[in-house]
Amino acid sequence: MTTGGSDDSRLSKNQRREAAREKAKQLREQQRKKEVRNRVILISSLGVVLVAIVVGVTLVITSTLKPAGPGPLNMASDGLVVGTGLVAETTPALAAGEDPVPTVTDPTSGVVDIRTYVDYMCPYCGQFETTNNAQLTEWINSGAATVEVHPLSILDRASLGTKYSTRAANAAACVANYSPDQFWAFNGLLFENQPEENSEGLDNAAIKDLASQAGVTDLDAVNSCIDDTEFRGWVSDATSRALEGPLPGSDEPNVSGTPTVLVNGQKYTGSLTDPDAFSAFVVQVAGEAYDTSTATPTPTPAG
Repeated sequence: MTTGGSDDSRLSKNQRREAAREKAKQLREQQRKKEVRNRVILISSLGVVLVAIVVGVTLVITSTLKPAGPGPLNMASDGLVVGTGLVAETTPALAAGEDPVPTVTDPTSGVVDIRTYVDYMCPYCGQFETTNNAQLTEWINSGAATVEVHPLSILDRASLGTKYSTRAANAAACVANYSPDQFWAFNGLLFENQPEENSEGLDNAAIKDLASQAGVTDLDAVNSCIDDTEFRGWVSDATSRALEGPLPGSDEPNVSGTPTVLVNGQKYTGSLTDPDAFSAFVVQVAGEAYDTSTATPTPTPAG
C-alpha cells in the first residue's frame, strides 16, 4: 500500500493561497487576543500596585499628621494660670488654628505675674521647679502671685523614641482640661518624678499614676486623654509659637531655652538652685511695680 500525500497536494494553487491567508488571519487574531489579555492583566496589576501605594502613602500621612482639633480648656494663652488657693483660671478652648489669647495682667494690682515655659524632660526645669516649688505654692496660696505654666515639647529627641516631652506636656494639658484645679499638684509631681535625659521617660501607666496622686477629679477622662495623646497637636503648635515668639507681656522675643521664667515680663537669669536668689528677684521686680505697703501680700525672701 502506498502512503498518500497531504490534502494540500490535491488543492489548487488558489485554494492553497486562500488557506494560508485564513491560517495567517487566525494566527493574527490569536495574537491580538493574547496582546489584549496581557494588556488587561498589566493594567489590572498596575492598578493594584497603585492602590497599594496610595493606601500606603495615606497611612503614612494620617499617622504623622497632628489631629485637627481644639486645644485644652483653661489654656487659651497656651498656659494655665494658677491663682489663690491653687485654683486654675478658667478659659474656653482654642479652636483649631486659632491664635492664643494672652493673659491680661496688671502689675500695679500688687499681684506678681510669674510665667514659666518648661519641658518636663529638661533637667534645668527640674532644678528650678524643685528648688522653688514650696515658695511659689506659698505665694500663690496667699494671693501674692499667680503662676502661668506653659508646657512645651522641645526634648522629644532625648527620650529614645518615646516622645516623653510631648506625652508629658499632653498629660498636663489633659489635667488642665478635665481637672484644672489639680494642675499645680500634677505639674509638681511630674518634676518630682522627672526621668533623666536620654532615657525612655515615664510610661503612660506611670504618668496616669501621678495624675491619680494629684487627686484629679475625672480620672477616667484624664487617663483616656493621656493614652490617646488627645492634645498632641496643640502641644506641637504651642511649642512652635513659644519658639517663634514673641512672648506676650514681655520684651523677650521667644523661648530660646528652658526654663524661661518671666516675672512681670522680666526674664529671670539667676541661679536655678538657690531659692533666695529667685525670691530676691521677685521682690525686686514687684517693688518696681507697686508700693510694698499695699494690703496685698508681698512675696518675701525665703528665710
